[in-house]
Amino acid sequence: MRPVIVVHGGAGRIFKEREEGCRTGVVRAALRGYGVLKQGGSALDAVEEAVRSMEDDPHFNAGCGSVLNEKGEVEMDAIIMDGKNLASGAVSAVKCIANPIKLARLVMEKTKHMLLTDHGAQLFAQAMGVPEIPGEKLITERSRERWKKNLEPDSNPVEFQKKMKVT
Repeated sequence: MRPVIVVHGGAGRIFKEREEGCRTGVVRAALRGYGVLKQGGSALDAVEEAVRSMEDDPHFNAGCGSVLNEKGEVEMDAIIMDGKNLASGAVSAVKCIANPIKLARLVMEKTKHMLLTDHGAQLFAQAMGVPEIPGEKLITERSRERWKKNLEPDSNPVEFQKKMKVT
């Protein structure tokens, strides 16, 4: 059977000036995942690699490029599921982790939990040797601009996000 992988870059609108970068990022993610499958890797390995590729790409709202919280910090969530046995793992409100999908997979494979959040997820990441990076490295100019605009009095984040071409 020939391996197949399908990747999408999120649910938001993609405006013309961001189309090429987003398309390139989705293709790159699909090719990385497909490469894992072609090498005999599992579907789970392929999914993790594809998501990791998008977490590293500032065109997407994952990892580098994430939307900032009220304090101007990146807090991320990730979930992964194994379709063979329906096991899943997730993390939420994690900071300073470049690839939360890796941490979510570790939750699935190394714990009896389904979800770890915030401080507990951070402690688990440290225990698993998941490297931390400075939070600033995950913030893009686009993310910071959206955050600042949302702080303005009478701002409407939903309308602003439509104007800012959220992907």
